[in-house]
Amino acid sequence: MQRLFFDCRCRSAFRVFLPTVLLLLSALQAPLAASEPQLLEKSELILVSGERTFRFNVELADEPRERRIGLMHRQEMAPDHGMLFDFGQNQQVSMWMRNTFIPLDMLFINEHGEIVNIGHDTVPHSEEIVASDGPVRFVLEVVAGTSRLLGLGPGDIVRHEAIGNMTDSKKIKG
Repeated sequence: MQRLFFDCRCRSAFRVFLPTVLLLLSALQAPLAASEPQLLEKSELILVSGERTFRFNVELADEPRERRIGLMHRQEMAPDHGMLFDFGQNQQVSMWMRNTFIPLDMLFINEHGEIVNIGHDTVPHSEEIVASDGPVRFVLEVVAGTSRLLGLGPGDIVRHEAIGNMTDSKKIKG
């Protein structure tokens, strides 16, 4: 009889504490999951500067959560890769580098695909604001130094299917 009483008490305590233990385990895992880099579907993007064109493989961040995470927690990125942020409409945009390990160039792009301004060589982990010089719809993040190396500047064109100005790649020189 005494053993039956003990078994009931243990099962009762187990039922009470199990949800608490599970909650604690999930709380411990949340920071680990949050520090993982997000991987989004990749597509082709073309930068046009004068007669020159440059092809990039970019991830599109067009949902609020995707834009919020961006390139955080990435340890490296290929020189011809990047992330295109689509804010859905022209607006003033401000970015920062919290939890971002890679120095980046940020190209601020209007709804027509024209580069408005560039934030060069941003500092990893910085909370300093990097802002557009006016209303933009898109921001392209690439490895720091890329825009200077390629000679990109305001007025150059970014082509991507999200911008709606992607032409048949067979017709593009370069």
